[in-house]
Amino acid sequence: MKLTDKVQLSELEKTYCSQGDTSGKRSPKKFFTRALGSFLYDEDGTQYLDFQMFNSAANFGYQSELHLQAMERQLRTLPSLAGEFMHDERVILSAKLSEQIEKTFSVKGRVHFSVGGAQAVDDALRIAANFTGTGSVFAFEGSYHGRTVAASTISSSYRYRKHLQSNSHARFIPFPYCYRCAYGRQYPACEYYCVSQFERLFESEFHGVLDPQSKRSEYRAFFLEPVLGRGGYVVPPPEYFKRIKEILDAHNILLVVDEVQMGFYRTGKMWSIEHFGVVPDIIIFGKAITNGLFPLAGIWASERLISPDVWPPGSSHATFAAQPLGTAAGLATFELLANNDFEHIVSQRNLQLKNAILEIQSRFGVFGRIDTLGLAFGLEVCTPGTDKPDPALARRISEMALNEPVDIGGKKYGLILTTGGYHDHVFMLSPSLLIGNAEVGLFKELLTHYISRSMQYR
Repeated sequence: MKLTDKVQLSELEKTYCSQGDTSGKRSPKKFFTRALGSFLYDEDGTQYLDFQMFNSAANFGYQSELHLQAMERQLRTLPSLAGEFMHDERVILSAKLSEQIEKTFSVKGRVHFSVGGAQAVDDALRIAANFTGTGSVFAFEGSYHGRTVAASTISSSYRYRKHLQSNSHARFIPFPYCYRCAYGRQYPACEYYCVSQFERLFESEFHGVLDPQSKRSEYRAFFLEPVLGRGGYVVPPPEYFKRIKEILDAHNILLVVDEVQMGFYRTGKMWSIEHFGVVPDIIIFGKAITNGLFPLAGIWASERLISPDVWPPGSSHATFAAQPLGTAAGLATFELLANNDFEHIVSQRNLQLKNAILEIQSRFGVFGRIDTLGLAFGLEVCTPGTDKPDPALARRISEMALNEPVDIGGKKYGLILTTGGYHDHVFMLSPSLLIGNAEVGLFKELLTHYISRSMQYR
């Protein structure tokens, strides 16, 4: 049944759809009917420039022809297959991921596929616990790793965990958030005080981390996002992870990197951890591997953690893991990467967007922090002239951008913005990596318009 009456559709949605997911935050709900390139379209034909791109899953634009063709071919040959059997795309994609990681980090490893990013985090927890003998891990304040039972326990917000019980347990460490330092210090004069505070946890058993007799830490892995995601797209200082890794290595603690949101050139490199000069033991990937077209995620782990001797058949499984449609889309992503210099492309677009944002900042002064790494931008909306978070202003701008389209050249446009951060006051920008010059100009015009309109209501 095709429903064209939006009033009727909205009533059905209110009656039959759970309000427990994030769509429940919006009132009224926003419906879209089409997506192409960097744009979403509603039923009225209004174009919305998307600056979150399916939460950084559609890195290469909506309706990427290369991905659509790959999935159509797969759909007409081997559209689905039980996980106990193999297919070419599964093996080739595993090889491409492992070879790329070995070339980058000089470490051999293997890939274990899962479905969504949270399920892949669960598998990473299983592999780490299997190797270390404990489910206790370090994680960051402000972290977000997913909403499955296990992934929720290492996501920093208590509301994700309060209904759950799990064998996993996290000790949350302040993220190196220099603009709002947890220790009240200033970078670089602080000389990485946050690292020294982490190191002191291992100085005495009374800090609750180390057994001085066995020299064994209760926390045997550190699960981290190199660039804080839902915490507000916060970029750490350059030497932080090198110094943390020295401490982890001294105590035989695994480094597990969650690249679900920042992988596949979101930050200008294949993996965001590459910017910081350390070698991970486990990499968690997802989202953009299929350009958001199919739920495929997984983990790469070093051979010592995932060899068949220590991670035998049946250690973990999901019905849709390594599903042929997803792996076909993943191979299309690797083909796209092979034929484009995304490091250069992202670098160029970063400069254009940064200049546009700085011009807007010089006019309005609403961004207390402008963090950027590649095409991940964190714009911290503050009361002008202060560093005070202004979630009301951020919300007003984003809601206007969604609900009050503006006429430009005879066409109606809106702007998709996502807010996050510790006070829900940060614009987390993740545009298509293939965004064009005209779209950068349109973004500048739209954001200028909506900030100007929003500040009239102050």
